[in-house]
Amino acid sequence: MSFAKAFSPALREIRILCSQTGQASAGTRQFIVSKYPSIKQNNPDLPVLIREASGTPARVFARFERGVEKHVELDNLSASDVESKVAQLLGSS
Repeated sequence: MSFAKAFSPALREIRILCSQTGQASAGTRQFIVSKYPSIKQNNPDLPVLIREASGTPARVFARFERGVEKHVELDNLSASDVESKVAQLLGSS
């Protein structure tokens, strides 16, 4: 999935959790730096929440219409693996 297009209207929120300094979250932090601008550019009204806290395992949550929420674990993944996991999650509406 390319992040250079608008997501499904069924997607209501994306929440990314990771550690600011933990090595297990390095790929997630790199994903945020590289993909967040294009996600927000193409989905300006979609809330994309980034929560960083020491020792937090890296994961991403997606909330869809009718309160359906799904998540995937991202600990110890490279930025490209994080991208594919997030794309898979967002395509599972």
